[in-house]
Amino acid sequence: IFVISKDSDIRNHGDGLASYYDVLMSHAFGNYRDLIEEIAYHPSMGIYLSHFRNQKTDLDENIFPDENFARELMQLFSIGLFQLKQNGELKTDINGDAIPTYDAEDVRNLAKVFTGLGAGAVTEEGLNEGHTLSFATSVGMLDYTEPMVMYDEYHEQGKKTILGSKIIPDGQSGDEDIQMALDYIFNHPNVGPFISHRLIQQLIKSNPSPAYVRDVALVFNNNGEGVRGDLKAVIKEILLHEEARECIWLE
Repeated sequence: IFVISKDSDIRNHGDGLASYYDVLMSHAFGNYRDLIEEIAYHPSMGIYLSHFRNQKTDLDENIFPDENFARELMQLFSIGLFQLKQNGELKTDINGDAIPTYDAEDVRNLAKVFTGLGAGAVTEEGLNEGHTLSFATSVGMLDYTEPMVMYDEYHEQGKKTILGSKIIPDGQSGDEDIQMALDYIFNHPNVGPFISHRLIQQLIKSNPSPAYVRDVALVFNNNGEGVRGDLKAVIKEILLHEEARECIWLE
């Protein structure tokens, strides 16, 4: 679900690939909110979806924030393209058409949130060469095992509206903008059914019933102790659900 690839600009950085895998391992039974935060700050993801050294708008230099990560964070990692019922089925408008979860303006504004992230550490080689850590630190000098950090002078200020109506106010630091954006995404009603459906597909079956998706999504929304996003509880529900334990669907 949270894909990077060795067949990309990180192909020669096994340390970065291994470090990213460690993030998935360490959060597999943790909380989804913590997982998406670590993914957002990981340099391997930053290179793969190009929000590493993503700069604020500069009309004179024809610079605009890169939108790759912002788009994929919503489309692939959290809420998907269309609004969902808790059983994973599409919600529709009065004309019977699927209702989008976001539009191009949401992508543009979320891209502004993810500006200003750069290297969090320099390689030993870079240090030996006297390289000083800065936003300009290149991919070649980047330590792929340390999270990216925010360089606020390169972060786009101003009010940003995402997911149609969720406001990120002016005057915050870049990290504060990111935390607020991730909170908004995490609490979107689509996340439970969207992520639950995909986890069921990876762990049990390709075409789960709406009832199966609903039951798992409800556990994502609340693990029984008021906690949202508890992946250990979600996986337990997936594996122990009646639809996973009986074999009629295999006949």
